[in-house]
Amino acid sequence: MMKLPRVECPKCARPTAVAPMAGSLTKGHLWRHDDASARRDSSGALVSCSESLSIVALPEIGRQMEFDIDIPDGEPEPEAGAEPTDAMALF
Repeated sequence: MMKLPRVECPKCARPTAVAPMAGSLTKGHLWRHDDASARRDSSGALVSCSESLSIVALPEIGRQMEFDIDIPDGEPEPEAGAEPTDAMALF
């Protein structure tokens, strides 16, 4: 799972994810989000905030994005004083 930085939307003040923008290290696009004050129109459909997809400054310039990736651990190291096994290591 990738964690995108969040900024406050300039219109509705909701914390919204920002996707990096190609060709710019300091700008990004706000993800589409609904306006907290007008969640549905008269027909009941969700209403996106007018600032959705707008270009905003990325927070914490120069900080690398974080990726939440499960990496399996290698073989555990043998405990101190443990007897060696008879198996031959392949690598």
